[in-house]
Amino acid sequence: MSDPLVLTEVRDRVGLARLNNPRAYNALSPDLMRTLVDTLRAWDADDNIGAMVITGNEKVFAAGADVKTMSQASAVEMLYSGYIELFDVLATIRKPIIAAVAGWALGGGLELALACDIIIAAENAKFGQPEINLGIIPGAGGTQRLARTLGKYLTMEMVLNDRRLSAEEAARFGLVNRVVPVESYLDEALALARQIAARAPVAVRLGKEAVNYAFESTLSAGLAHERRLFYLLFATEDQSEGMRAFLEKREPTWRGQ
Repeated sequence: MSDPLVLTEVRDRVGLARLNNPRAYNALSPDLMRTLVDTLRAWDADDNIGAMVITGNEKVFAAGADVKTMSQASAVEMLYSGYIELFDVLATIRKPIIAAVAGWALGGGLELALACDIIIAAENAKFGQPEINLGIIPGAGGTQRLARTLGKYLTMEMVLNDRRLSAEEAARFGLVNRVVPVESYLDEALALARQIAARAPVAVRLGKEAVNYAFESTLSAGLAHERRLFYLLFATEDQSEGMRAFLEKREPTWRGQ
């Protein structure tokens, strides 16, 4: 019996998904991606979980898609496989997802991290989109999410000429939230996830939705959407509790309602 492709556990209110395909440098095979997506969907529906963390190991987050699987596929087979669409599912997860990245995050690995909401990087993290070396381009969001994060020119160099970014460069260019020592990168991500999971659940979900909407809309449409979500929160018990607790100088008790 083979080892599971994704190791899962729940710590406090945080779901931890550890990619577990080390012999292939955590290559994101269709089976691994389907397992990961199923896990995230289940946690998204679980009221006992408030945030999620995706990680690999200290040497590699994920070194790309499963090239062996794709190498003999035709365009039509790729079209109907549904593999690329699995990456899109992360955008439908309502709770925050943190990528804890150590070692290589290449190709699909970087695209997976980019589909998350926050990226914590270990000092040894390396980021790149090397698909050009295979005669293809990124297909799971790399060109689009990188360009929106890094801008046109650095993204061009990464996509067209396999420019790799160190953890320090990634932080300087705004690709990751922070860089921490390798021995503490996962603890840092879990601590941040616990902090977020302890906040008002509905407000966290709508806050994530509002920020993501900024990348899909004009400023005027984004402001209107933000305002609607802001007003909506005044219909929640958590809003009443949060403001009452603030005035009473005590910690709030969130109910997610």
